Formats: sequence, C-alpha cells, structure tokens
Amino acid sequence: MGLFNVLALLLVVTAVLSYVNYAYIKLPKTLGLMLISLVFSMSLAALDLLGLEFIPEMARNAVGAIDFSEAILKIVLCFLLFAGALHINLNAFFEQRWAIGVLSTVSVCISAAIIGVGAYFLFPLFGFEIPFVACFLFGALISPTDPIAVLALLKHSKMPDDSIRMKIAGESLLNDGAGIVLFLVFFGVFMGTATFSVDYVLTTLLRESFGGIIYGLAIGWIAFQFIKRVDNYHIEILMSLALVAGGYALANLLHVSGPLAIVTAGLFIGNHGRNFGMSDETRAHLDLFWEVIDDMLNAALFVLVGLQALLLNVKLGYILAGLSAIPLVLSARFLSVWAASVLTGVVKKFSEHAVLILTWGGLRGGVSFALALALPHGEVRDALIIITYVVVIFSIVQGLSMGTLLKFLRV
Repeated sequence: MGLFNVLALLLVVTAVLSYVNYAYIKLPKTLGLMLISLVFSMSLAALDLLGLEFIPEMARNAVGAIDFSEAILKIVLCFLLFAGALHINLNAFFEQRWAIGVLSTVSVCISAAIIGVGAYFLFPLFGFEIPFVACFLFGALISPTDPIAVLALLKHSKMPDDSIRMKIAGESLLNDGAGIVLFLVFFGVFMGTATFSVDYVLTTLLRESFGGIIYGLAIGWIAFQFIKRVDNYHIEILMSLALVAGGYALANLLHVSGPLAIVTAGLFIGNHGRNFGMSDETRAHLDLFWEVIDDMLNAALFVLVGLQALLLNVKLGYILAGLSAIPLVLSARFLSVWAASVLTGVVKKFSEHAVLILTWGGLRGGVSFALALALPHGEVRDALIIITYVVVIFSIVQGLSMGTLLKFLRV
C-alpha cells in the first residue's frame, strides 16, 4: 500500500472516529479517539478468530507502513509543540519559571532514576530480565509528561488554579527536551557507542538544552524580522511553517534539542512577535490556522497510537509488567514533583494540592511510545514497547478522572 493511500486511510479513519466520539461517546477528543481506536484495533484483531484474517492483515499492513517513531519525533512533534507554545502567556510563564524549570529538568532526572532502579528489580518477577542500562532507558522515555496529551487535557479540564495549569503546561512543553536528551545518553551507552559518566551526561544535557534554547531564540528573532516587514497573513503563516519545519531540521543537524528550540521560538513569536509584528487580521488567521493544525495532528496521532495495538508482540508477562509499572511510574512522578516543590519552595511555594494534581495530570502519550519504538529490535524492545504502551493507555484513566479528582480536592 502506497504512502498516499495509507495517509488517506488514516485521515478517513480519524474523521469517522472523531464523528463517532463527538456524536455518541462525547469524551474529550484526544482521549476519546485513543480509546475508540484501541477498541477498534482489538475488534479487528478479533476477526482472526472468525476466520476473516485478511481484514486485520490489511489493517496491519496499512499501520505498519507508517514509521510511527519517525512520524512523531521528526514530523508531528515540532508542529504540535509550536502550536502549544504559541498560546502560552509569557508573563504567566515567567511567574512560574522556577517551578517549570525544576519540574522539566531535575524532576525528570529524579523520576528516571527511581523508575530505572525500580524496573530493574520489578521486571524479573514476570519471567524476563532487562539490562540495567535498558531499565534507565525506560525511565528516561516514560518520565517526561507528553505535551500533546497534557495540553489536550487542559483544554477540557475546569482547573481554576492558573498557577497549577501553567506549571502543567509549561513543564510538558519543556521536559520533552530533558527526557529525549536523557534517552539519547542511555541509548548511546546501551548501544556501546558511548561510556556513561557524569561529565558525559552533563555535557550532553548542557549542549542539547541550552543550545536548543539559544538556537530557538535566534530562529524566532530571525523569523520575527521577516514577519514584521510583511502585512499579508498568507505569507506570515507560511513563514511560521518554515520556522517550525526548517528550524527543527537544522536543530537536528546542529545536535541541539529540536523540541526546546521550537518551544522557545513559539514562545517568542506567540508573545513578542504577536504583539509587535502582526496586525489584528494576521493574529486572528494565525491563531485559527495553528488551532486547526493542532486539532488535526492531535486527532491523527491518538488514532495512530490506538491502532498500534495491531502491531504489538503481546506476551502475558509484558502486560503484567506494564500493569505493575503504572504504580511505579506514578510513585516516581509523585516523589519527583514533591522534590521540585521542596527545591522551589524557598522562592515560591506550590499551592495546596499542587503536587497531587501535577502527579495525576502528568499524562504519557505518543512521544514515550515513539521513543520505545526507536530501540533496536530484540527482546528488550518488545518488552519495553508493551510496557510503555500499557502505561500510555492508562493515561486515558488519568485524563478522564481529572475532573473527579478536582471535585474531590475542591480545587
């Protein structure tokens, strides 16, 4: 099946499932789409039992034709990060800068360490062993909250505390950079292309993170110089697309963090560029354009996550390990957020119940799954893909119960 046919099929399935969710299921769009597409995948797989193998086989071929890891990490992620950053109020962001900074760096490292050690002792209980370094790989890929899932949740949640909302949104936009850098560090050690050392980790983190932020400011400023000299929203929207696609591609070549660069550029254009370089007409069209891009890619991504169930090499031990990993991941998240609240408490204290809400609101999504798919083929990859998928699917429960938690806490 050709690439165009696969994309056409994905678009049709996404549109149909979006309608089903809107008309009948009425769940928050992204979580509803992931749940419906998961059920759809399981229904297709069940057709094997009825002797209709050709239908699920066609579906597997179509889904398998899409390189999920490549599609997320090198195509979809940059556009969704820019769309999310574009609407972040920089003043509110700076007000929570210490909390966001610690949550998106120190907390990710603490969480990855706790999960890595816990996984090393937990997984053998289910009949398989994962190398110590690979357990830290799992910790690195599952610790960052997913900006796509989190921002989609915030659109539908009734969270009155703006400081908590900004912490969740800001952290989710930035911690992907730290998570991906940590993943690359442990991936190099796992593959034998690098030797683990504190010096190596710090050097890589500094180059990728600070390099990404500085580079993001530079490309954002350059794009702003062009945008402010034009009063044509068609050209300005085209420039924003060029900024995201070209900027992300060049970041990979320069070995700086693409996600952090695009978030930084998005914050710059969404605040300084919007206020000083655009007319009211351009602002309205730019917002509408990126809202549509955000909605469409979000919908397609979560449908694709659900459909990936068709390709999984399922084993009972892996599923049980995934279910056991859920409390481990949540505990690590709670402890890492609590540590952040202690570290930043001297500057600005967290509001009441913030640690609990940040813990439960830390959803995992397509980015974690894409990183797991990037691992080399073998038992480690098969196990971590299933375990990661189970944790990601549990995000549906977290997302759907967030309103109940807020009511219970009377926030």
